[in-house]
Amino acid sequence: MKKRVMKKSARAYDAVLFDLGGVFTDSPFAAARSLGEELGADPMRVMEIVFGPYHDDTDHPWHRLERGELSFDEARAEIIAIGEREGLDVDPMVVLMKLGGGETRREMVDRVRRLRSAGYRTAIVTNNAHEFRDAWRAILPFDELFDEIVDSCQLGVRKPDPRIFLHALDRLGGIDPKRAVFLDDYEANVRAAADLGMLGILVGEDPSQALYELDRVIGLHAGS
Repeated sequence: MKKRVMKKSARAYDAVLFDLGGVFTDSPFAAARSLGEELGADPMRVMEIVFGPYHDDTDHPWHRLERGELSFDEARAEIIAIGEREGLDVDPMVVLMKLGGGETRREMVDRVRRLRSAGYRTAIVTNNAHEFRDAWRAILPFDELFDEIVDSCQLGVRKPDPRIFLHALDRLGGIDPKRAVFLDDYEANVRAAADLGMLGILVGEDPSQALYELDRVIGLHAGS
């Protein structure tokens, strides 16, 4: 008898995972740097005062907030105190207000819709806080666009910890990291995903290059 030969799928990837802030909306990091410029301080230092060393997972109050260990008010008070020790009036609330009313990136939303139509699994993997959930859930039709939403403050694990990516892939049906793409606006998070075998794509303030790269590797073109 002839052996039955199983055809391999021509598709290289099964799932595309996305960060939220800085991918579908303006970047909170850019907002923090803008505050630094207004204060006449080093923008990168102000960003680190607010968000901590974001390439790592530490005991900085913002990291603890994103792991669900602190409330926003508690984290805010600690961050203000860090700034005061350096003679800077750094308030995370001001950074968030700079993000208020920003437009969602419709080209990203359109791309997710076309990915879904083409049969790809999709997910959000976000570092976030309990207090922000109602606000960000209102900006996009998440249930329509994504199969899964992984929120760091609910899981107790935040990017760049590899466990958050593995959890998301498991929720999507146990997808092999090598068959998944991840888009984020922070390089260390992209690198952490790539270290697991995922294809990482860095999203800039202009997302067009990232979308071009996504289309290239997925084979999804305008009108498809």
